[in-house]
Amino acid sequence: MQVDKQIATFQHLREAGILDFGDGYRAKNAELGGDGPVFLRSAYLQDNGFVLREPDRFKETTTERFGAKAASVGDVVITTKGNSTGRIGLIRETEAGAIYSPHLSYWRSQDATVLDQRYLYFWSLSYEFRGQLHGLAYATDMAPYLSLKDQAALTISIPPLQDQVEIGDLLGALDDKIELNRQTNETLEVLARAIFKDWFVDFGPTRAKAEGRAPYLEPALWDLFPDRLDAERKPEGWDAGSLTDVADLNPESWTKRNAPDAVEYVDLSNTNWGTIDKTEMHSWASAPSRARRILKPGDTIVGTVRPGNGSYAFIAEDGLTGSTGFAVLRPKSPRDCALVWLAATAPENIERLAFLADGAAYPAVRPDVVANTEIVLADPEVIDAFSRTCGSLLDRIEAHKAESRTLAQTRDLLLPKLMSGEIRLRDAERIVGEAA
Repeated sequence: MQVDKQIATFQHLREAGILDFGDGYRAKNAELGGDGPVFLRSAYLQDNGFVLREPDRFKETTTERFGAKAASVGDVVITTKGNSTGRIGLIRETEAGAIYSPHLSYWRSQDATVLDQRYLYFWSLSYEFRGQLHGLAYATDMAPYLSLKDQAALTISIPPLQDQVEIGDLLGALDDKIELNRQTNETLEVLARAIFKDWFVDFGPTRAKAEGRAPYLEPALWDLFPDRLDAERKPEGWDAGSLTDVADLNPESWTKRNAPDAVEYVDLSNTNWGTIDKTEMHSWASAPSRARRILKPGDTIVGTVRPGNGSYAFIAEDGLTGSTGFAVLRPKSPRDCALVWLAATAPENIERLAFLADGAAYPAVRPDVVANTEIVLADPEVIDAFSRTCGSLLDRIEAHKAESRTLAQTRDLLLPKLMSGEIRLRDAERIVGEAA
């Protein structure tokens, strides 16, 4: 496998009509603010893919005038400026038609009989490319930058087409499963948030009962809800409260007395909209000074610095240490895990925290502002039913995340071995089968 490799530069491939690469469109503010194509900013590309939450959009609805700067399915996308330089993305159906911003570059095969697009993507994740990236983008003391001239000078190993396709298909199967898990989790989270909002924010069942509307929940569950609202417009018999009634704030921290030899650190910058992209291992002596919060399964962590950035996550595994930039909420009862998670990270609450953050250069809220998030305290039977319903959804979400981590580890293990020819495709297929 991988014999007779050809070596070519991006520039030579472009001149031969095999590869197209370029940067994005410099949009004016006056062009944005509509319902047209997404303006795909580099900040939207995270380690786990594109995160498009209320993205900027163009006013015009067509993409013709943007030409090649409009994203196509399969495009390899790379950030080219700043500390995130070299972050790689893959355009899927959800991003197709978006318009690239200037700090993103795209790589697109123009001749699939010579260069397989999926192989190009996995090559962009390989040591062969990463080594060149470091030499080009980090060659000076200036901020990292990968220019189009630098990209033209990149050299790529091109094995026979059959080998490219086999590598792309095999590793792509892992990536496709990871992507399917991500999409499934989005659906499950939307469902859980809808149930939370209906029961504890809009009081849908109680309002429906008060207005004489037909039940929309199973009878045993429907009977648990009050049939009228009180003077405060909440279900009769329910109390007003806050997350402090059901969760403890920052319950445990490491000190010099109890510190372990090493910590697996969760930082704000690696925590995005419910996902911990990666963790970092540090000896205690070399750990960041903010690595102090002890995290336990069931905890919800919410970033207090620039809370509008969505640095929050649910903790499902033991042995992690969080930044002091998080407010850690630990449910007083295991049944309240889903309630605490959904209340603390509700879009409306994240928006509230962002509004309350003060400090021009370093906008933040105090941890107690997160803990004082207002909630209603329903009857225990309602909470139990909610825990059974949304707790199971949360369990499925975390199971998918764990599976995706295993699949990603398998992909990252196989990638350099397949690219170098160290491992045969047959052996790689066996490893993938075991992981899946």
